[in-house]
Amino acid sequence: MRSAARGFSDKLWPFSLRAQASRTMMPISATLSFGSGLDVAVRSCASVSKLHVPENQDNFVLIDGNGRAVSLREQQEYALQVPQWPAGHVRLAVFDGMGGHGHGREAAEAAAMGVLAIPACASLEQLSLRLDALHAQLQEQFRETGDQDSFRRPGTTLTLIEIAPGCAPLLYHVGDSRLYEIAPGIAQPLTIDHVPATAFAIYGLLGAPEWWQQVHGEHRAQISQAFILGNAFANPQLLDDDLYPLEAAGLPPFLRQFGDRRALTVRPDALYLLATDGLWACQRPQEWTSRWPQLVAQAGGAAGPALAALFDDFTHHPPPGLHIDNLTAIAFRFSAAKGNIDETALPGAL
Repeated sequence: MRSAARGFSDKLWPFSLRAQASRTMMPISATLSFGSGLDVAVRSCASVSKLHVPENQDNFVLIDGNGRAVSLREQQEYALQVPQWPAGHVRLAVFDGMGGHGHGREAAEAAAMGVLAIPACASLEQLSLRLDALHAQLQEQFRETGDQDSFRRPGTTLTLIEIAPGCAPLLYHVGDSRLYEIAPGIAQPLTIDHVPATAFAIYGLLGAPEWWQQVHGEHRAQISQAFILGNAFANPQLLDDDLYPLEAAGLPPFLRQFGDRRALTVRPDALYLLATDGLWACQRPQEWTSRWPQLVAQAGGAAGPALAALFDDFTHHPPPGLHIDNLTAIAFRFSAAKGNIDETALPGAL
């Protein structure tokens, strides 16, 4: 994620000196147990370029159906047992720390640790209340003596999926990381980037074609809301402490089905991808993401091979105008055995 100052994510990778392989972690889903109805894999790396190896300001959280969890600490995997975790409950989340005053990685790590400490949530209201409380708690934690404003406050994206047994997955989203649904022939974003273009759309200053072009057709290193940081949606001239959930009633019609906090309808023929923006930080992102369905299909569709195919193609055939950034993604797929599958497909792309 971009920092307040010009940083690694603002630099283009010279393609004459491409890296031979990405510096990725081994998939860890095999060490956890998500049950027969849910297939999960994860990868995180600081950069696909060997010219620069920036600090990995991303993070992730996986909690399996037995309460066993994996996340990053000091840029390394670590595992723990979550106490009193209900059987079959699953939590997945990605974080992309922004530099602010030099604490991007620390902000993402603190948010990940906070998410690990939140008990399993059975409702969207419960999940939202606890994560909003964590946001406020971390604002105080990162407040420095003498701070009179939020100018140097760090922040992180947080895109999280909560899955209770037999229930629809719950989404909580802040920032510009994304949830994608990759189905035969289409890779569709299921979240809205919290960026200036979205604020313009909310206030009626951008229509659907302009919004899709600015958010998904090009790369812009700006953000209007992040976890811990706060939001500039309520007043674009002022960074407010609170989060500003984008709810259906306040969104333009072309974005109304993609509210930040909602239950998801999922399908068994789709792969779902929780990812930070390093995976599409390039000159023409939509051209790159349009390759994903074919790559997933060629890999056989399972989460681990599909995620490996996306990272390998990104490394060996990078999209033009690639910006050096951290990459983190969780791939997951449901089967009808999970009990929270609706066989009716989601609406097509708008």
